[in-house]
Amino acid sequence: MNTVVWWSSEQWWRKIAIWVTAFMAVILIILTFDSVAKISVGSDRVPGYAVINQRIYYRLDSERHYAVPVVGDEAPLFGTVLSETEADELVTRGKLTFQSKNCINCHTILGNGAYFAPDLTKAWLDPAWIAESVREQLMLEFLMDPMTNARTFGTDRRMPHLDITEAEARALIAFLKWTSSIDTNGFPSGFLPIRQEGDR
Repeated sequence: MNTVVWWSSEQWWRKIAIWVTAFMAVILIILTFDSVAKISVGSDRVPGYAVINQRIYYRLDSERHYAVPVVGDEAPLFGTVLSETEADELVTRGKLTFQSKNCINCHTILGNGAYFAPDLTKAWLDPAWIAESVREQLMLEFLMDPMTNARTFGTDRRMPHLDITEAEARALIAFLKWTSSIDTNGFPSGFLPIRQEGDR
C-alpha cells in the first residue's frame, strides 16, 4: 500500500500556495499605502505646491552621496506670493498644460516619457537658463516662442511651436519649479544645477 507523506501531498501544497498568495497580497497592500504616503504632495520628499514661493536649489548630501533639492528663502515666481490654493491651481494648470501639449512625447519627467528632448525633472535648475535672475523670463520667452529662442546644444533638435499662451507658460514654469523641488533620490543621475547666485 502506497502512503503519501503529508508534505508531498497535492492538497498540502495547494493550501500553501493559497496562504502564500494571500499573505503576499496583504504585504502588497501595506506597501502600496506606504508608498502612496511617501509620494503624495505634502510629504517629506514631495513638497506642497506653495513651495513655488521659495527658492529651490541643490546641495550635496554627504550621507546619501548625491545632490538633493533644498527649499530656501522666499523667492516667488514672477514676484507674486501665492496662497496654497492659488499655488495649487497654478501648478495643476501647468500639469494639465504639460499633458495637453503632449510634452511627454519628446521629454522625460520623473522617469516617464521619451528621450528625444531633454529630461524636464529638474528643468527649473537647468544651467541652460544662464542665471537665476533671468531664468523666469528666459523660460517664458522660450515656451511662448521656441523657434526664435531655440537651444539645440549642437543637436539641431528644435521644440515645435505649440501655441502656448503666456498664462499656460507661467503655469508650466510653476509646474517645473515644483517638480524640481521633489527629492528623486538623485535622479536624473549626474545632473549639474544652474550656478546658484551667492555661491562662491
